[in-house]
Order: sequence, then C-alpha cells, then structure tokens
Amino acid sequence: MKAIRRFTVRPVLPEPLRPLSDLARNLRWSWHAETRDLFQSVDPERWAASDGDPVRLLGSVSPARLAELAGDHRFLRRLTEVTGDLDDYMTGDRWYQTHPGELPAAIAYFSPEFGITAALPQYSGGLGILAGDHLKAASDLGVPLVGVGLLYRHGYFRQSLSRDGWQQEHYPVLDPNELPVALLEEPDGTPAQVSLALPGGRQLHARIWLAQVGRVPLLMLDSDVEENDLGERQVTDRLYGGGSEHRLLQEMLLGIGGVRAVRTYCRLTGHPAPEVFHTNEGHAGFLGLERIAELCDGGLDFDSALEAVRAGTVFTTHTPVPAGIDRFDRELVAHHFGPDAELPRIDVERILQLGMETYPGGEPNLFNMAVMGLRLGQRANGVSLLHGHVSREMFSGLWPGFDPDEVPITSVTNGVHAPTWVAPEVFRLGARQIGAQRTEDALTVGGSDRWDAVGDIADQDIWELRRNLREQLVDEVRVRLRASWRQRGAGTAELGWIDGVMDPDVLTIGFARRVPSYKRLTLMLRDRDRLMDLLLHPERPIQIVVAGKAHPADDGGKRLVQELVRFADDPRVRHRIVFLPDYGMAMAQKLYPGCDIWLNNPLRPLEACGTSGMKAALNGCLNLSVLDGWWDEWFQPDFGWAIPTADGAGTDPDHRDAIEAEALYDLLEQRVAPRFYERGQHGLPDRWIEMVRQTLTLLGPKVLAGRMVREYVERLYAPAAHAHRAMAPDSARELAAWKARVRAAWHGVTVDHVETSAATATAELGSTLALRVRVGLGELGPDDVEVQAVSGRVDPEDRIADAATVPLKPAGGPDQEGRWVYEGPLSLDRTGPYGYTVRILPAHRLLASGVELGLVAVPSEETGEGAGVLMR
Repeated sequence: MKAIRRFTVRPVLPEPLRPLSDLARNLRWSWHAETRDLFQSVDPERWAASDGDPVRLLGSVSPARLAELAGDHRFLRRLTEVTGDLDDYMTGDRWYQTHPGELPAAIAYFSPEFGITAALPQYSGGLGILAGDHLKAASDLGVPLVGVGLLYRHGYFRQSLSRDGWQQEHYPVLDPNELPVALLEEPDGTPAQVSLALPGGRQLHARIWLAQVGRVPLLMLDSDVEENDLGERQVTDRLYGGGSEHRLLQEMLLGIGGVRAVRTYCRLTGHPAPEVFHTNEGHAGFLGLERIAELCDGGLDFDSALEAVRAGTVFTTHTPVPAGIDRFDRELVAHHFGPDAELPRIDVERILQLGMETYPGGEPNLFNMAVMGLRLGQRANGVSLLHGHVSREMFSGLWPGFDPDEVPITSVTNGVHAPTWVAPEVFRLGARQIGAQRTEDALTVGGSDRWDAVGDIADQDIWELRRNLREQLVDEVRVRLRASWRQRGAGTAELGWIDGVMDPDVLTIGFARRVPSYKRLTLMLRDRDRLMDLLLHPERPIQIVVAGKAHPADDGGKRLVQELVRFADDPRVRHRIVFLPDYGMAMAQKLYPGCDIWLNNPLRPLEACGTSGMKAALNGCLNLSVLDGWWDEWFQPDFGWAIPTADGAGTDPDHRDAIEAEALYDLLEQRVAPRFYERGQHGLPDRWIEMVRQTLTLLGPKVLAGRMVREYVERLYAPAAHAHRAMAPDSARELAAWKARVRAAWHGVTVDHVETSAATATAELGSTLALRVRVGLGELGPDDVEVQAVSGRVDPEDRIADAATVPLKPAGGPDQEGRWVYEGPLSLDRTGPYGYTVRILPAHRLLASGVELGLVAVPSEETGEGAGVLMR
C-alpha cells in the first residue's frame, strides 16, 4: 500500500548528545575528518547505510544506542572536543579578519547550483561543484559570504543503464526535512517567505531554507509551498529542467527572489548587508534589476540606480561558446515584467535593453542573460587565463572600437577545495611530515608558491600511498559495477567475472565529466584495435575508469555513453575498462585519488577551466590533457603530458579527432606507460614518483580554492566594495548624467591632426619622440576625456600588439576653431617594427575603465598616414 502523506520523525537526542544535532546541521562535517569520524563511531553500520550523511544517521540510530552513548565518557569527551573545534572555527579570526585594507562587510554569491556534499544533491556538474568549493574556501578564509540558490525537489537526475547501455534518468523526490537544511523563520515561528508577481495578478511564493556551510549561510528558495498553484509549485522541481518559461521563472526567482531572501535573512539575523553581489554565470542576472528597483523606490532614477548597482556587482562567465548561454524570446521576458507583473515601476523597455543582443552578429529579438550580466556588472571575469581571452573575443561586440584584449573581462583561474577532495591518506602523509595544523593551513589558506616539505617524503612512502589508493579504487569499482549490472538485469551467476575487474598494480586512467559533445567521451575509441592493444599489453597494460552523465534532453550525448558502455561490455576488455553510472560527488571522492592519470581531451578552447584534473593532482595523480582551460596555463612536463591539438581553422572536425586520438595513443604507448612501469635500482618507478612529487610540490598550491577566493577578494570584491561606497546617490546621479551627456556629444569628438618630431621612418632604441595631436571635443571638455598615445610592436598589417598607453596633456586652451592641442613624449623601448596611434576615450573618476562606455575616437586613415609609422 502507498502512503497518502509522508513526514519525518526526528529523533529526540539525550541531553548530553544534543551537540550532535548542531554538528550534523553544519555542513563543515563534509570536509572535516574528525567530525565524520565521530559520527561514524555512533554506529558504523548505519553510517555506511546512510551514505555518510549525519542527518540520516541520527534519524535511524536506535534509542538504546543513543542512551548507551549518552553514558559513554570517552565518546562525550570526543564530542566536546569536536564541538569546541567547530565553535573556534565559527568565531575565531581567520585570513579575512587579519587582512589589511577596507574589505566588504559582506558579499552575496548567487549560483543556480551548489555542490557541497552528496547529502545535499543540488548540483549537476562543474559549475555547481565550483560554487560549493567557493563557499567552503570562503568559510575557511573567514570571508563573509552569503550563498544564494534554489532548492530543487528532484535535484539533478540519477543515472542508470539499460541492458543495452542506454542512459536512463530517475528523479528521486527530496524531502527538505530529511536534508541538512533548516527553514528560515520569522520571530513568531512562521516560515519566512519571498514572493514574485506573475502576469494576471498571480503570485509565486517561496520559502527560504538555510544550509550552514561552515561560516557561510546558503539560502535556498523553494516554491513547493501550499500557497502556490500547481504550476508555481513546480518552478523549483528540477535543476535545468523544463522549457523556456520554466527556466525564466527559475532565474527570476533566483535573482529577484534571491535578493529579497538576502534582505530577509539580514533583517532576521543582523547579518551585515552585502556591499558586493557576485553572480556565478548569467542565470542569476535578474538580481541587478531587483537592486535597481530598490534604489528607484528610494528616490533614484533608473540610470542613476543602474550606475550604483553596477559599481558593486561582479559577473563570472563560465561558458566559452554562445550556445552555452541562456537566451529568452524578447516577448516572453516582456510578458513577465511591467505594470501587470514583476517590477511594475520600471519601464519594460529599459529592462529589455539590458539583455538585447544589439551588436553586430547578435539576434535582436533574443534576451541574453550573459549580456545582461555584463551590462549590470562593472567587473567581470572568466575562469582561466585562456578562458578570459576567449571571453573577451566572444563578447567584444559589446565594446565596439576596441581590440578584444582591451575588453574589460579579466580572469581568475578556478581552484578546488582541497579538504573536500584530498583523500584522508594523503592528508595523513602530509600531517606526518609537517603536523596536522600546518597541513590543514596549507590546504585551506594556501599562500605559498611551493610545498617543499613534499620533497622530504621517502619515495617508498609515496609509492605505497599511490598503490593503497589504487587498491581502494579497485574495490569501489567492483562494488559499483556489480550494482550497475544488477540494475541492468544481470543475475548473480553472470557476475563472477567482476571479482577480476581491474588490478591494483596496473596503470589506472580516469575520465569522468558531463558528456556534451565537445568533451569527446569517445575519442579514446577512435581506433579500437589500438586501444585494445594498450589495455591488454602483456608487459605494460593500462586500465580505464569512465563515468559521466549526458543531459536528459541530449540524445547525442546518450549515444556517446552507449557507445562507450558497449565497448566496455566486451568480454575481451571488460576487466580493463569500465563505465560507472551515476557520477556524482561521492564517486568522485574515490575516483580522483585512485587514478594514476587523469585524462581530459576536449575540443580546444571549449573547456572554460575543467577542475577535475586539479582534484586529481592534489592526490598525486598526473594529468594527460589537451592544452585547454587551466592546463593551458600551468602545464609543465614535470606534471604530466600535453596532448597535441589540431585546432587550425581549416581542419575538418573528423580529421581533427583522428589526429588528436593518434597523438593520445602515441603518448600512452611511448611515454606514459613506459614511465609508469620502468623500475629503478630499488625496484621503484623513480621517474614516475618524481613527477608525483613535482605535481604536489609545485602544482598543489596553485590549484587551491583558497588561492582562488583570495584572488576574488583582492582583485574583484575589494575594488567592487570601494566602488560601491563611492557611488552614493549624488555620485550615481552625477555619473549617469555625465554618461548621458558624453554619449550624446561623442559624435563631435575627433582626432584631426597628428605630428611627431621624427624626421624619418626609422629611429633609435631608447630615443623619445615628441607627439603633438590636435583634437576636436565638440560639446565636451578636457575633463571629460583622456587623449592617449598607444604604441607597440606592429604586424605586417600594422596592427599593434602588446600595446602600451600613455596619456597626453593639453597644451593651453582651445584655439579659435574650438580645437585642443595635446602633447606628450613617446619612448621607443623596443626594436623592430614599431608603431603608434592616438585615441580619445571618455574619462571620469567613477569609471572602472576608460573602455567601459565602448566609446573611442581614432584618427581617420588620412590623419594617420600623415603621422607616419615608426621603425618599420
């Protein structure tokens, strides 16, 4: 019989055990080994059955066992120690509190998904895991972050396989009362709520669930409440599900509802109001509209409110391709805003202008969430050095007249939260070397360029650690593979072969990620005979563990999964290559440490960052990857191998795959496998161990989320907070009025004449030329602009590379025609073909960059030719 209603019966903990409830409700347990060990000791069997989830554990322990523990003095001592440690962690000064300078009082961090722990399945892939690691690292550093997301009733789907290897999706219902979250409540005990206005006078209501991520509160909005009609209840049904309107409502709830949730949380708890709002990808972009509406309600006009909001907003883009961005039909967006819907006091046309693709190559009827994010944020970044370059190219249409290199999008390379992803065995080896506290500090705060203490660890210890981790992975693979085959319909009698799957002494390669086509899950299958030879090599075999989910709507991705599964089902190789379904955090935490090689072969440059290889590296796993994302930035032969790419513009995609697969096989056959199996005089693979050592010593400190969050604080959050404080209402009005005046008058800004003291087309290194420029400023004055000399090496088409800019100064007042003369020196600091130009940019003390308005005046061809090109 089926229950007509379900509810959760919570255990009543004996008084001495009450602190267990607080420990279970703070997700720090997910990365704090002592807390997890304490919960495991409550009931080891039930701990395993609850998949390491303390909330589920405490809900299943028998009253008799709880009574026994309440009288166990040794257990209570441990409980007191762990509780005291959490209290110190929550209240003590950390890196942020001792950092010099004026830092933000609080930062709100918005993301559509957060991967904190498998016990809170609110993530689908890299974006969510990155967001979770960002929160955890912020907590470890003491950064006053408030996370904002949605609570999905089905989370992301669970994956299994049919008998013939086709991906099947399952959406288990999540009951928030069984998750490590708590309702945010008003003082009278009623649930706190936010509401959005919908067309036709309807309302979308949402409750606010609070997950405590160490020191960081994570607010999660849930529309499955009785006050909503069925359609509105389903807005937060599943991550990245539904059609356009469903997605739009999710993103309105995340952005607009999220700001309202933050305001509610601060009102109820006294938490400082955020000075900086950080939107992790475009999904939360509507948060800027809500903040504009708040300021308009306080008396500012739209344009002034826009400037005030931009000053304190940081936007991070994660996609290297336009297809990865959410875009909505203009009419759909218009339908959901205005007098009969949300933000009724704001002109709908002003809202639409923020997201419309009004640039060459754009689609004028589409509302682009990333474009809105860039227009609403004064600071923006990509997630690796290469991705920053790709993003500047991709969005350069928003800043016409500027080279992509000057587009104001910087980069902060992603990092990973080491305490979450480093195996306990790796941590213990470090603690044995330098002590537990120094090891913890090195993995969380970071700050050093090298972990030199790794150099003192004996080769034998490193190799034993690596074999131990590989052996654990082999055990895990067999358990998961047996469960998968049972799901596929196999009987016990068919599964004896699984006991011989994988070998703890064989070179083990891991490949696990989402399965969009650009990640090329099946590149390894390009030449199956050659792959079989590698898997079954008599002296130097390899074994491969593969995992990954295709999006439920992506049949092409599902076909790739099926192709891989069918190959792995072949009795000739199934002991050497396995596909594990339902890739998630719990599997990943076993997979990264147990692999010797982490394989990544995306189409360059479509991997924005790709952090799985970082997690592997922190466990002493070497990377074998295309030079894309973070690997393009930090690759050294000491850390692994780079797969050569054939990414010329004219290369046929099929031919490109063939070339790069061939390069992959060659590397495995000729370089990787021989290095792993080659033994030195003491019977150890000395050269391999040295690569592991170099990876930990030099790459380890770079890939930390602690390093990443410190960069965000110093390079983006602190400047944004400073800009936010400078943008008081009068300053915002001043800047908005000035921008309107400059835009209206810019057609009158011209570069009329350029001359230099150079008599010939050559000059000597180290000499200085005098530049004299005559410009027209129309209705503007010298205080409104900066006239610059731009110089550098030139290519055969006279394009300037690695440009240096020098401001020129006005020489007196305007002449009789109203023209101004600017002068300045031009230093010739490099040899070879060299050139210069001049340009005029808008200038104001409140601008983050002269490029911000996308306005520039440059010489006409005739004016430029008269000035000449130097040192050709």
